[in-house]
Amino acid sequence: MTALAIMFAVISACCTAIGVHLQHQGVRDEAEASQRGPRVARRVLRNRQWLLGFGTLFTCAVLQTVALALAPVTIVAPIVVLALPATAILNAHTSRKRLDRVATTAVIASAGGIAVFVALASRTATAVAFSPSSVLLACQIIAGTIVLLGVSAALRRGIVRCVLLASGAGAGYGLLSILARDVMYTVQIGGWADVAPVSVIGLVVAFAVGSWFIQLAYASGPPDVVVGCHTVLNPLVASGIAIWLLGEAPAASTWTAVGMVCAGLVAIGGVVQLTRHHPQVRRAATQA
Repeated sequence: MTALAIMFAVISACCTAIGVHLQHQGVRDEAEASQRGPRVARRVLRNRQWLLGFGTLFTCAVLQTVALALAPVTIVAPIVVLALPATAILNAHTSRKRLDRVATTAVIASAGGIAVFVALASRTATAVAFSPSSVLLACQIIAGTIVLLGVSAALRRGIVRCVLLASGAGAGYGLLSILARDVMYTVQIGGWADVAPVSVIGLVVAFAVGSWFIQLAYASGPPDVVVGCHTVLNPLVASGIAIWLLGEAPAASTWTAVGMVCAGLVAIGGVVQLTRHHPQVRRAATQA
C-alpha cells in the first residue's frame, strides 16, 4: 500500500507543476491587464488558463488525498517537493530565462533535502489515530502562523511579499495534509460518524486560505519561487506536526530526528538561495 501511495503522490507532484504554471500565467495576465482589487479577482476566475490550472490542481489534490489514505503523512507529504524542479524546468523553458548555477543547485538541494527527509521518515512512520485535542492544537498553531505571515506580507512588496504569502500557503497546506489524513484514517477505522468536526472545518478553511495565499503570491513573484516556498514548508509542517505533536513516528531515534532536521534545513536553505538568485528576481531588482 505504501508503494501505491508513493506512486500517487509522485504523479500528483509532477502534475502540480503544470497546474501551477497555468494558474500563475492566468493571474499575471489579468493583473497586468487591469488594476488590482476585486476586478482582478473576477477576471482571474474567468481566465481559461487559470481555470484549466485549477482543474489540474484539483485532480492533484484528489490523488494526494488517496495517497494519504494509504500511507502516513510523514511519507506522503514530503513527495510534493518534486513539483519544485518540475516547475523550475517548465518556467525556464516558457520564460526563456534559464536558471544560473546557484539557482539550479538550490533546486537540487531542496529536492534532495526532502528526499533524504522522506527516506528517514519512512523507516519509522506508522499510521496512528490523531486525538481531537491534538488536532485542535495543531489548527491553532498553524492559524496563528498564517495570520502572522499574512499581516507581514501585507506590509511588504515584491519578492519578500511573494515568499511570505507562499510560506503561509505552505503552512496551510501542511495542516491540510494532517487533516486529510485524519479524516481518511477515521473513516477507514470507524466510519464518517467518528470524524471530528474540527477536522472537517479545518480542512475546508486550510484549503481556502492556502489557495488564496497562493494566488496572491503568483502576482508578486515567479512560479518556481512560489512552489519552492510552499512545497518545502508544506511537508516540513505536516511531518513536524505528525511526528512531534501527533506521535506518528514513536520509534524514531535521536539520530534519525537529527538527520530529518538537517535535511529540512538543507531544503529550506535551497529555497532561500533560489529566491535570491532566480533570474526573474534579479532582473526585477536591477530594474528597480
